[in-house]
Amino acid sequence: MDDVDLLPVSVLQHWAHCPRQCGLIHLEQAFDDNLHTQRGNAVHAQVDRPGFELRRGLRVERALPLFSDRLALVGKADTVEFEPDGTPYPVEYRHGSRHKAADIAACDDLQLAAQALCLQEMTGCPVPEGALFYASSQRRRVVPIDAAQLQRVAETAAEVRAMLEAGRLPPPTADTRRCRGCSLHDRCQPEALARLASDGSGDARLFDPDDGSV
Repeated sequence: MDDVDLLPVSVLQHWAHCPRQCGLIHLEQAFDDNLHTQRGNAVHAQVDRPGFELRRGLRVERALPLFSDRLALVGKADTVEFEPDGTPYPVEYRHGSRHKAADIAACDDLQLAAQALCLQEMTGCPVPEGALFYASSQRRRVVPIDAAQLQRVAETAAEVRAMLEAGRLPPPTADTRRCRGCSLHDRCQPEALARLASDGSGDARLFDPDDGSV
């Protein structure tokens, strides 16, 4: 498995949330911090120290390295709880509350499913579910991991690879709800696309990834 072909597990969540955000980060190597990203970093800093503990009959591994040879994915699980029979249970940490719009929550679910896929491949054990732990509410949201979720992981990885191989930045999203709080908003300029689309300008082709003008 050639290192240049490896994808970080986190890239799948970026793509599901916004392909342009994903392109800015992973194609153009652009990233800016804001309050939201700093809060997320603070939450992960609490669990990103490798180690393990025994808790209520579970072996709890923190900052566990992950990989999938089949999809050439690499990453790190915030926490994995191993049941007495060896079944892995990934727990991904997020800042904020678990009460999110369904489409936004689905992006977190995809990253968790990618972790589950890696753990299945690494251990040979099925991973039927995992959980998202939200720091603000101190509550978990259980996420079933089924065949459809794992297929979505494979499809998303293929879409990201196609974008990276093409070397073209995707256009801004039309769903500007996802732009709220994005640290890359000033680089992305999503309102520019909305203005071009509203006045029918032919210059909207500047945002067409097939145009090659971006």
